[in-house]
Amino acid sequence: MKSKKSLINFDDSGYYFSVLIGLVILAFLLTYFSSFYNESPDFVFYFHLHSAMTITWIFMLILQPVLVKKKRFYAHRLISLLSYLIFPYLIMSFILLAHNSHSLNEENLDISLFIPFKDLVILIISFSIAIRYRKQTEIHTRGMIATGIAFIEPVLTRIINYTIVPTLIAYFLMIIVLYSFLLLMIFKERNQDKGRWLLPLILGLYISAHFIVVFKIHFGAWESASKWFIALPLT
Repeated sequence: MKSKKSLINFDDSGYYFSVLIGLVILAFLLTYFSSFYNESPDFVFYFHLHSAMTITWIFMLILQPVLVKKKRFYAHRLISLLSYLIFPYLIMSFILLAHNSHSLNEENLDISLFIPFKDLVILIISFSIAIRYRKQTEIHTRGMIATGIAFIEPVLTRIINYTIVPTLIAYFLMIIVLYSFLLLMIFKERNQDKGRWLLPLILGLYISAHFIVVFKIHFGAWESASKWFIALPLT
């Protein structure tokens, strides 16, 4: 049976991710990019690396659907191959920045580390699904889009924090916006035969992770792992 046409035009997802690039620039305007304008950059190398890899990945997400729509299949395949090289560096930038940003004597270290590692896990799961189903366009496309969704939380939190309200309230507002976005996409995809399970999976992961963060639920194994991780001579 032929899959019903999606109400979400995934062929235009590249244009939607252009908005995400704009949000990334806005999010870092007051802290990262403005420091270069003021000629007083005080960020470590790991922050530069993470910023560069994040922007590179989002640009790739923008280009891929545009290339497919314009039937530039050779360029599309080339960037697909490059993604296998870029992705490990993106993951490495997450890990190094998380390691450099925290210390052993930090209060609630496990919760603080859980936040970036939660994004890391969602990113890895999404990319793994996209690669596993790379020959099934409906699932592959949604998997790649989900890798972009993983960047929405940190970007929105920073924007809301610096422009509207302090950190804690900003985090709750971000959760509302993120869940609303995912629920809207899930609702529009409710009649799809293929791939509609992926976005509910991502939403479920976010709900579980945010429950742990908001209520500060501590796990002995993760607390030990967090201290072990920070004690490593990585940065």
